[in-house]
Order: sequence, then structure tokens, then C-alpha cells
Amino acid sequence: MPVSEQLKTVRMMGTVIDILIDTLDDQNSELIIEDTIRKLDVYEKRFSANDPKSELMAVNKAAGISPVSVHPDLYQLIKKGKAHSLAESSHLNIALGPLIKAWRIGFDDARKPTETEISEALQLTDPNLIHLNDERQSVYLEKKGMQIDLGALAKGYIADLIINGLKKEPIKSAYINLGGNFVSTGFSHKRASGCYRIGIQDPARPRGNYLLAVDTLNQSVVTSGIYERTLKHEGETFHHIFDTQTGYPTETDLASLTIISPESVDGEIWTTRLFGHSPSKILSTVEALPDIDCILITKSNTVMYSKGLEGKIIPLSPGN
Repeated sequence: MPVSEQLKTVRMMGTVIDILIDTLDDQNSELIIEDTIRKLDVYEKRFSANDPKSELMAVNKAAGISPVSVHPDLYQLIKKGKAHSLAESSHLNIALGPLIKAWRIGFDDARKPTETEISEALQLTDPNLIHLNDERQSVYLEKKGMQIDLGALAKGYIADLIINGLKKEPIKSAYINLGGNFVSTGFSHKRASGCYRIGIQDPARPRGNYLLAVDTLNQSVVTSGIYERTLKHEGETFHHIFDTQTGYPTETDLASLTIISPESVDGEIWTTRLFGHSPSKILSTVEALPDIDCILITKSNTVMYSKGLEGKIIPLSPGN
């Protein structure tokens, strides 16, 4: 590893974050990493749906009461999230907060809600009732009890903010792996191609076991899978990706969906929008999107991927 390359691992936002910076000198790398961690702390306080003091929670607490003016970054993410929530056949819904809070999958107090609780939560999840004012940069939730949850978008958006900030620094290359959301800029010195080779988790095996890898260059890799966070209840296993119509976890043959895109927020958007559709529908949709590719892994470990990834997929043997 060159002296100028610094890798820092921190635990923030409820996950593990890796930051690699390769600059012209060692001192710059350390300073830039320190500034990056400071920015991550700011973003965590802005976008979190679990921190009662976050800017997003200020919006949720004012539901049914009054609009709240927010930072432009938060406003733009909510605006983008609402648009994609209202898109035809989208499985993304940033107004799903009440349902997510009812299940709490991924937290120590996770439980299966009653039918009444699910029904009541679903009545508060209409993204049409998120009112935005561009002039005031304000957000108003029409019904009391409504809650925006940006968990399906925020990590990717934050990763993009970080990498775009790093592009303005005197660096040769950099990446951030924000709890599985990977995005890079510049060339990796580890391969002649300059590509970063990113492992894709084998859904059937413990974390850290990869089924395949994909070569990327100035791209993001985002994976969403039903194996990531689960709740076991009376012999049933429930995952954390919800059907916005039923209030229950989505029924699907997919184990995971990976999106490779220039921006990490697009990976977040499309893994969530498309999860729950058939593999053929996902592939045809992605094929029509510019600069976006996908990898699908079914519950039986069948692998499919879009045409743009031909020559970039590396099968891995067990143990890799």
C-alpha cells in the first residue's frame, strides 16, 4: 500500500464505514479523512429516522401540525424520494415510517404487529400527503402520525455527498463503503485495469462469503437482500423489505438485487423500487435505464445480470 493511501474504519449510523483516501501525501490523507468523518456526523444528525434530535425527526414530530423548513440536502432527498415513491409500480415509499416502526425489524425490540396495528400504520403511508414548498424548502406531513423514513435512500445519498466532496480535494483516488453502499472515484492501484473489484454476498451463506464479484470504475454498488435483517416469529421468518400494499414483507423469489450505477442514491432507489417484481421485469426495466446495471440472485442461488455487465462478472469459489 502506498504511503499516501489511508484506510479508516469507523462505526457510525448503526453500521461499519470504510473510507479510503489516496492523496499526494500522507498528511493530506489524514486531514481529509478527519474532515470526512466530521461530515458523516453532520449527515447522521440530518437524515436519521431513529435519532429523536435529527432534522428529519423534526419534520415527523410536526406531522399534522405545521411545515418545517429543512436543510437543502434533506429537502432534495425527500423531494427525490417522494417522486420515486409515486412512480408507477414502484415498491419504494418514503412515507412507510409508521409501518417500519410497527415491525422494528433489525432492532432488538422487533416483533410481529397485530393486523389492527398494520392496518392503522398503512393509513398513514400515502406519499401524496407529503407536501413540499420549494421556495421555503419546507416539508409538511398532512396527517398526525405520519413519518418519513429515508432508510432506503439516505446511505446512498450520504455516500454521494462524501465522494462528491472528495472529488474537490487533491486526491488520486478514494472510496467509501457505507455499510455495504460502495462508491468510488479514481483508479485503484491494485489492478492494471484500475477497477475496484466488489464482492457480492452469497445470500445462502454467512456474511463475508461472496458468490461472485463485479469490476467497477467510478461507480457505486448497492445490494438489497432479504437475508440482511430478519425477524423470526412462531416458526416464520420475516425480512425487512415491505410490500406497501399489504404491510407485510414482500413475497419474492429473489434473495438479493444489486444495482451498479454512477451514483449511490440511484442504487438505493432502484433496488427498492424494483424489489418485489419478477426477475424478467427487473432486467427489462434496468436494460432501459442509462448507465445502470443489475445483478439478481434468486433463493435457489441462480444468478442473472444485465447486458452491460458482460465481461465484468467474476465467479468466486466457496471460501472467497
